[in-house]
Amino acid sequence: MPTRVLSRSLLSAALCAAVALTGATATAEAPLAADGATGIGDPYWPLDGNGGIDVSSYAISNRYDLADKRLSGRTKVELTATADLSSFSLDFLLDVTSVTVDGADARFATTDGGHELRITPAQPLAAGSAHSVVVSYADRPGKYSYAGERNWLASRREVVTMNEPHMAPWWFPANDHPLDKAIVDVRITVPSGREVISNGKLRGRSVGKRTTTWHWRADEPMAPYLAFFAAGDFTIAKGRHRGLPWLVAVSRGLSGTDQAASMRLMKRTPKVVAGLEKDLGDYPFSVVGGITTSLDPGFALENQTRPTYPAVGSRYTSLVVHELAHQWFGDDVAVHHWRDIWLNEGFATFMEWRWAENHGGRSGAATLRQHYDDLSESSDFWKVVVADPGAARIFDSAIYTRGAMTLQALRNRVGDDVFWTILRSWLREQQGGNGSSEEFEALATRVSGQDLTGFFAAWLRTPSKPARTADNGLA
Repeated sequence: MPTRVLSRSLLSAALCAAVALTGATATAEAPLAADGATGIGDPYWPLDGNGGIDVSSYAISNRYDLADKRLSGRTKVELTATADLSSFSLDFLLDVTSVTVDGADARFATTDGGHELRITPAQPLAAGSAHSVVVSYADRPGKYSYAGERNWLASRREVVTMNEPHMAPWWFPANDHPLDKAIVDVRITVPSGREVISNGKLRGRSVGKRTTTWHWRADEPMAPYLAFFAAGDFTIAKGRHRGLPWLVAVSRGLSGTDQAASMRLMKRTPKVVAGLEKDLGDYPFSVVGGITTSLDPGFALENQTRPTYPAVGSRYTSLVVHELAHQWFGDDVAVHHWRDIWLNEGFATFMEWRWAENHGGRSGAATLRQHYDDLSESSDFWKVVVADPGAARIFDSAIYTRGAMTLQALRNRVGDDVFWTILRSWLREQQGGNGSSEEFEALATRVSGQDLTGFFAAWLRTPSKPARTADNGLA
């Protein structure tokens, strides 16, 4: 930063000297900095993420009052400016009490319907310079909504922060888009006697007379929506499986029968990971687990290293397979834009089919054929453009099922060996980053040596039922 400012200052001084010597009229120098954009560039949600910044880590330190449903705390955001900035934004919904940038007070304001926290530091930020931003806040998250979502899932005994595509702005300020992954460190203070579960590894507990602070940290960067915490009364079990540490938790708010069934399901986690590794390669993170909540979210979610589940009993191994498959498809390799969501949901659904195939159920080819035969050409199912469904339909059943059908049809076309080489190559080449549908299609074409343009057009981009052909195994 000093070098950049000095070089501009020297240039300005030289120009002034030249003007003085020649008697010429000086022209105003272009502005050194601009306001960072309020979005990262995703057309589905234009306010998601922000321009001009790249976050490397979040250090979240919150206190949560279960009875009052009030959250207060501060988050330190370590970021690098990717442009010369006079101001920048973070995505955050709660009432902010103060902001500092590199220890100096910064001006701040809430804009764009309460979703954007616009921060103006005392001095502009130079492109390439690193900064520490500390945001302090106190509020009740449950009173806020964004993009039609009211995401605070809480009772007076339990809370769990789980939702997609947005969750972070309800409990910490973030650059809220999968394109900006960061390390997440979480400290949550709750009344003593309550447990807190979050991503990664438990780093420690600090027990006071009335409160306990739980400290969790994940080793690998994650998309902001995948960060979570749950607080309440939980039974915790842990161990190691083939060297991989695992930790699972089940809410004591469930009935005794449901608690026991949920714990049986959660304890299948390490064996499911081992089974998925046979097809996909090594599990991408340093710890694994899961948590079952007594609240009723109506869905499970692939929070990184520790998915969250509703109480569904012990029979739904397929649900655990789905969420753990997301650790590869969705968490390790995240979407580039939200239109690419089939790369998450279609792949995780396909791995459910594969699990059934490997455990005495129908083959993937038979499952594809049944879905194809059962869905008439006039069904609305075929009208969803899987590669670009629109914001309102990113979780449509077609994204899951037609996405999985696309993969099985591809498998039928290129053969088993080539297909699994494609999937493993995708995971290896995109590891820790993001991927788009176009990138996957190009990789599949390169690895298979086949022209797949028409194939992907029919399965991903045409709002009608693909033809029954020998190539896709449906003739």
